[in-house]
Amino acid sequence: MGRKRRQGRPINGWLVIDKARGETSTGVVSAVRRLTQAQKAGHGGTLDPLATGVLPIALGEATKTVPYVVAATKAYRFEVRFGEARDTDDAEGEVIATADARPDDAEIAAALGRFRGAVLQTPPRYAAVKVEGERAYDLARRGETVELAPRPVEIHALELVERPSADRALFEMTSGKGAYVRAVARDLGDVLGCHGHVTALRRLAVGGFHAEDAVTLTTLERLVEDDALPQALVSLTTALADIPALAVTEPQAQRLRSGQPIRAARQLVTGDGDADTVRVQLAGEVVALGRFDGDWLAPVRVFNL
Repeated sequence: MGRKRRQGRPINGWLVIDKARGETSTGVVSAVRRLTQAQKAGHGGTLDPLATGVLPIALGEATKTVPYVVAATKAYRFEVRFGEARDTDDAEGEVIATADARPDDAEIAAALGRFRGAVLQTPPRYAAVKVEGERAYDLARRGETVELAPRPVEIHALELVERPSADRALFEMTSGKGAYVRAVARDLGDVLGCHGHVTALRRLAVGGFHAEDAVTLTTLERLVEDDALPQALVSLTTALADIPALAVTEPQAQRLRSGQPIRAARQLVTGDGDADTVRVQLAGEVVALGRFDGDWLAPVRVFNL
């Protein structure tokens, strides 16, 4: 019996969606699949329902690059309200503690230093982290005790950018994989002795995807109706932009596509020439991700575009 044909359209590439407040990341993926009729779709990093901004959606062959986008540097702008701790560490949760103290700008600036660089961070109880096979937020919603261990994260930058009132402060942050903005707000409030939680959060960038290039679901629907979806599609190359590149010939590309290694010279790699994993390209289009072993380059992920 032959293999069952996959339902939907063979669309390959990334869509940079500007997620609205209240939407879930899973809901956005479902909406994109419904609008585009794409065979495959997945997102490059969860955004909380309260959050807005960049939610990259992978279609077709681009789903093979999701791990690289999830691991990419992310940029955020967010507001913290001082004086209240909440069980979710954001405005959607229940108040669990209050404080009368409010920090001044100098106190905030002095405290931020301990949150930059390589730090240990305990994820919020309402997080997608798995505990014995279940999501932490599912356990928390059932009223079960959730004990999450601190884990190392990298926060590249964290700055106070505006102070609308004594109760509120706006920050901008860039971070690596796994860092929670809600945890930063919670821990900053604790350090300052006033508690704190996130009241607004916008993701400005994920790797090479930026908010100024994002489209709303409403705009996406209009593009699909006008047969203009390609205007919004972003190539796989953007998702893999941080990976060193190697240009190959057509015969070499064919060998890699069929799962066979090729001889290749590391000195022809653009970017970090010492990197073992490279982005293999033919005429500017990604063919595969390959890994060096001596003078041989073997495919570890092949793209059928």
